[in-house]
Amino acid sequence: MRRRDLLLGMVVGWILVSLAGCGRNAGSGKLKLGFVSNNAHEFWSIAEAGTRKAEKELGVEVIFRRPTEGTAARQKEIIEDLLAMGIQGIAISVNDPDGQREFLDRIADQIPLITQDNDAPESKRLCYIGTNNYEAGRAAGRMVKEVMPQGGKIAIFVGKPDPLNARQRRQGVLDELAGEKDATGRPEGKYTMFGNYALLDTYYDYVDVGKAKQQAADALTLLRDEENVCLVGLWAYNPPAILSAVQDAGKVGKVHIVAFDENEETLNGIRSGAIYGTVVQDPFNFGYESIKMLARLARGDRSCLPPNGILYIPHRIIKKDNVDAFQQELRRRLGKGS
Repeated sequence: MRRRDLLLGMVVGWILVSLAGCGRNAGSGKLKLGFVSNNAHEFWSIAEAGTRKAEKELGVEVIFRRPTEGTAARQKEIIEDLLAMGIQGIAISVNDPDGQREFLDRIADQIPLITQDNDAPESKRLCYIGTNNYEAGRAAGRMVKEVMPQGGKIAIFVGKPDPLNARQRRQGVLDELAGEKDATGRPEGKYTMFGNYALLDTYYDYVDVGKAKQQAADALTLLRDEENVCLVGLWAYNPPAILSAVQDAGKVGKVHIVAFDENEETLNGIRSGAIYGTVVQDPFNFGYESIKMLARLARGDRSCLPPNGILYIPHRIIKKDNVDAFQQELRRRLGKGS
């Protein structure tokens, strides 16, 4: 009887240990948290560095995923895989806030869900962590006014029309140029006026870098006889694509470029004077703050949630006078030294 009782106790104990480890990193007791980007571009390497810092500080396990295809369908597959792995919280940069809402709500019913970089405010997400994209767009618009104070022709380049960050940045640029709120509500056609600035078009490349460059080249052809031209790139890979097209056309110094994000080519372009300036976000802290918040939420602590469900990470303006210092800071964060 004693031997049987002993064996029974051992089996029960094993079952309890197994259940306790369910959803956690087996044997370590670590929380398992997911972070999913909306595409695979280099911008996300900075965010991953932030998640790794939080991972080390908090003793959690972070599973970082960036879809090679920037589609809602691929993002859904990745998230479902992470759920099957037993993650206990997830931060997502949402590709299609309206189209993914039902799916996001199902996830939020199972584990803590927050958004980062790109929001889905109508979903059940608990918090958005990232840039105030409308205000960042206005900052880009102010740079356009600095390089062309008397007005001129502009073209805007961005990956997709659906993501909220793309819409908000574009609206911020045009509102700033128009000097009024919600200027994008007016009917638009070729050379729609926003204050003293005529918008040739908004070009969507659907996260195709080759197409992004070709569209910039097409815009330069249409604007070849114009004296005052500024091309505005709103996603990280757009400014380098624009710069490459401007270089090919022999228009460096003749066509102004206003950028977004901290791509290495963009920063080098600012240093050389080919790009006027860029609005940089802080993807490092997107990653760092997301993991910090998820760790607390997964442990049942909701006191970390801001009252309005939004944690804005400030943006900055980088121009020739501060690009070197910023680039050194960025390299340190990425572990590349100075």
